[in-house]
Amino acid sequence: MSLAPPRRSRIGLLVELVLVAVVLIGSKALYDLVDWRFAGPVSMGCTITTIALISYFRKESWANFGFRKLRRWWSGPLILPQALLGVVVILAVGAGTAYLGDLLGIWDTDGTQAGVEARWGNVEGNLPVYLLWLAIIWTSAAFGEEIFFRGYLIDRIGRFLPDARWASFIAILIPAIIFGSVHAYYQGFRGFVVTGLIGLALGALYLANKRNLWPNILAHGAVDTLGFTAMYLGLDV
Repeated sequence: MSLAPPRRSRIGLLVELVLVAVVLIGSKALYDLVDWRFAGPVSMGCTITTIALISYFRKESWANFGFRKLRRWWSGPLILPQALLGVVVILAVGAGTAYLGDLLGIWDTDGTQAGVEARWGNVEGNLPVYLLWLAIIWTSAAFGEEIFFRGYLIDRIGRFLPDARWASFIAILIPAIIFGSVHAYYQGFRGFVVTGLIGLALGALYLANKRNLWPNILAHGAVDTLGFTAMYLGLDV
């Protein structure tokens, strides 16, 4: 017997997803006119606020989005090795995909991409800018992106799909494609592919960790912190 929601519930889910997409895209397009470098974080903030309001009015627990209560004292320490695994996976997928694309002649990994330089070129040696981006990393990227792309979208797409063996894969594939797409505006095609595959890996880890979002949040924040620290120190990575 199928566990898919009835037609009326699916229509409601579709309307909700369209609303969230309009907020995500619309807020970014508007803030692009102000300062495109911060349009992504502002857009993510607006999107998470919209999700919070929807959850509030629906009286829905955020446990559905991966914020699970730790029921046993040893559950907390177990998050750390799970997060460390996430760090290893992100770095391996990111570096491996970039190297493979370079080897196949799809892109060139020498030098810094123009969009990345335009957005973060002033981080090196600039402590206030570095600290500002660290704050954005842990709020907009680690928390915001993991809540939206893993916690929220995987839950909603999973509810929308029929009960089938391939449903879980589609539920992590679609958010991964969107995750890659929202990074392509300054990272280009290479960023779309690399970030999309990282999103796919993070989605798989999220499900493997029984929909506990905390390992993903810690791993995402840690990897981005390493990257920005390297930029601040002027290291070539």
